[in-house]
Amino acid sequence: MTEEREPERTADGRYVLVRGRRWRATDPALPEEVARRLRHHLMAARRAVGAALRAEDAAAERAARERVGIAKRALGERGEPPWWEQDTAARERRWEEGLRALDESG
Repeated sequence: MTEEREPERTADGRYVLVRGRRWRATDPALPEEVARRLRHHLMAARRAVGAALRAEDAAAERAARERVGIAKRALGERGEPPWWEQDTAARERRWEEGLRALDESG
């Protein structure tokens, strides 16, 4: 069994470093239950992208990639302004709207 490690972060905590590449970190203000649900949606959407690619279904691929984007924005890993420039209300609104959209889309 492999041990799961947290990725290295930049000193300001805004980015994680994976194999020398910098990626925006998940918003640390996310409640754990919300973050868990968003990660679940993200992984399901990524699996749907793969299935659509294998099936050569362009419409399903577009829909799945849109769900990936919604999840990534809700997690704070994409979008403008970045989470560290948003006030508390904007951050909460971002993840609540993202979660609502993903729950409604299946």
